[in-house]
Amino acid sequence: MEIPVALTIAGSDNSSGAGIQADLKTFTHFEVYAQTVITCIVAEVPGKVCSIQAVEPGMIRDQLNLSLTHFPVRAIKIGMLFSREAVDLVCDVFETFRSDRRPFLVVDPVMTAASGDPLMQSGAFERYTSRLLPLANLITPNLDEAATILATKLESLRQMSDAARELYQKFRVPVLLKGGHLKSAEAVDLLSNADGTHQFSEPYQHGIPTHGTGCTYSAAIAANVALGLPLKEAVGVAKKYVTRAIRDSFHWKTSAGEVSALRHF
Repeated sequence: MEIPVALTIAGSDNSSGAGIQADLKTFTHFEVYAQTVITCIVAEVPGKVCSIQAVEPGMIRDQLNLSLTHFPVRAIKIGMLFSREAVDLVCDVFETFRSDRRPFLVVDPVMTAASGDPLMQSGAFERYTSRLLPLANLITPNLDEAATILATKLESLRQMSDAARELYQKFRVPVLLKGGHLKSAEAVDLLSNADGTHQFSEPYQHGIPTHGTGCTYSAAIAANVALGLPLKEAVGVAKKYVTRAIRDSFHWKTSAGEVSALRHF
């Protein structure tokens, strides 16, 4: 049996809770073969980003072209691109594919870390909205990212529902709007597509200061699409997976204080 191949295009996180490392662990959990394109190197731990070093654009292009040429990639997850040059480069590559020949593309519009530190240069945002998001098969913003894209505030489930529909109509691409930042009893996410709006709900996990939940969630969706699940089913499986990964998080006490990390396996 040929094992499905999934590709992640994202930044490297030395603490391994987010980014490429979280995606690799997620892909491996779901038993798809993982490929990587590293766009930048981030020195970070949960709650703090120390520094970011962008990978030279030609190196990003070479990684991406080799993966797409030599492997039967079924699904791609795009996370942190950081710079305008990286966004344009990735779009240039995908625009060479006919839409029916392009791997399923999940775009997680990474703008800020869980700590609040910026993970996107200012010039990259316009390219995200004008070029990259319309190419996607699924966009997975959290409430803060959606609020930035729509230039509004999202503070209730009703506003969230309206925003999910507005994003779908704006980009004509299915949107999974993640509502964990509402911090209510239930963590509610809304999938808006041509069939309407679908709700996914799991108990909110209070008081667990992890990072990388967005990376893990979008990677899990990409993995399950690569395995052949329809989008709605892939989202449902991924929602349960990321909820369990948060609930069963690792915890350590160190000289710098207590630190937590998602349990991907």
